[in-house]
This record gives sequence, structure tokens and C-alpha cells, in this order.
Amino acid sequence: MIRKPTSQLKYFQSALLTYIIFSAQVNAAEFGKISLPLGKVEVKSAGSSDWVRAKPKMPLNENDVIRTLAKSRCEITLTGGGKVRIGENSELEITVASVKPMTKDFSANLNKGSVWVAAKAAFGEKKRVAVRTPTAVAAIRGTKYRATAGEDESAVLVYEGKVDVNAAKNISEKRKEKRKGFTPGSLNPNKPKFTLGPVTEVLGPYEVTLKDWISLVEGMQINVRKDGKYHMFKFDQSLDVENDFVKWNQEMDSQ
Repeated sequence: MIRKPTSQLKYFQSALLTYIIFSAQVNAAEFGKISLPLGKVEVKSAGSSDWVRAKPKMPLNENDVIRTLAKSRCEITLTGGGKVRIGENSELEITVASVKPMTKDFSANLNKGSVWVAAKAAFGEKKRVAVRTPTAVAAIRGTKYRATAGEDESAVLVYEGKVDVNAAKNISEKRKEKRKGFTPGSLNPNKPKFTLGPVTEVLGPYEVTLKDWISLVEGMQINVRKDGKYHMFKFDQSLDVENDFVKWNQEMDSQ
């Protein structure tokens, strides 16, 4: 004799199915997990006003905010591989977490402080990790860089590979222009989203305004002010390694 499912069993099956679907949706937008909170590190989840203490393996999703206090640091392991490390007295807001089998797109706002990004793409994989500061936007495709954020000026330093940088005000203005002038069918899907500028050194610091994306290679640094003017140059890596945050990150990357 075959017994029909009871109402309790049906309820359990329905609840289990709902949980599986919900989990899949959450994981799809998962930026990564906290792998090493050092000192006082706090997280404010999307839609919440409460800060909670960060713990190892704590998942991070879109619109979550992570902050560190004095003498504190935090390492985040990105979904699919890669590291993002936050220095002391910093605040990082996650804005985009799109994870697909061979395409991964991560974006975050560095509201203040410093961040280190080390994210190499696997063979055949497209990986983009972008960090926006109050004055600049840095986007990579599998490399290492450090960004520091200030209200009036931000800096991006490249340690490996290539980084594309633009002034934050340019991105905001272009978005406004697109909203005003957009008409259905006006976008060409085959046209590049942006054109990379040449890797050149500006002779006079802050004499030129950054009007489009520019590429930096290993050993290059760019400082961008809120008015869009910038200074790009080769930084002294032998002196830079004396920076405690840099030294810690390089030691972590070598493990």
C-alpha cells in the first residue's frame, strides 16, 4: 500500500524548495567571504542600520558595507578566487557582485582608507574587479594594485599587470549624459565601452585633466584630485615596501 504524502511532509518539501531557490539567488550575488578579520572589523548588511562584528567565513553580498577601525585589517576572499584586503580606518561598500562560470564582475566603493586587490583570472576566464574612490575609478583584469581614498585626492599604485583608471567625475557625467540622450537602438553592442589612453608620464603634476580611461603598468602611480586633474609617475618600490600595509599584503600574497 502506497501512502500519500502528509500535509507536514508537503510543507517540508515546499519549505526546502523555497530555501534552495533563495540560496541560489543569494549565492549568485555573493561578493565573497571574510577570511581574516584582524582587530575591530564590522559589517553592515544591506537594508540594515546595525553594525555587527565580522567573523571568519561571513558571506558578503551586494550593498553590504565593511569598515575597519584603528590598528585593524580585513581580508576578503572573492567568490571564484582572488583577495581584497582592507587597511585600518577604512570603509568599503560592495556595489556589484556578478558571478558566472567564466565571467566574474566585482565592484566596490572605497569611501575612505586603503584597499589592496590581488585577483588573477583563470585561463579563459574574464574577471573584473573595480574600486571607486571619491575621485577615481580603478578597474583591473587580473592583477595587483593598491588604492587609497581621500575626499580631495585618491591614489592608485600598480604592483603587477595593468590597471585602467579614470576620474570618478567623468564616470558620473557620462552616466548622466547617457540617461539624457538615450534612445532605443542607439547603442552599438560591438563598440568598445571605452578607449584606453597611452601609458605616458605627465611632466607637470596636476596640469592635465583626466578626461578618459588611462592605463597604468607595474611600478606606476596616479594621484587624481576631485577636479579631475592628475599626476602620474613611477613610484619608488624600495621605499614603498617599507609601508606596513604593503609589506603585510606582499607577505600574504606569497603564502
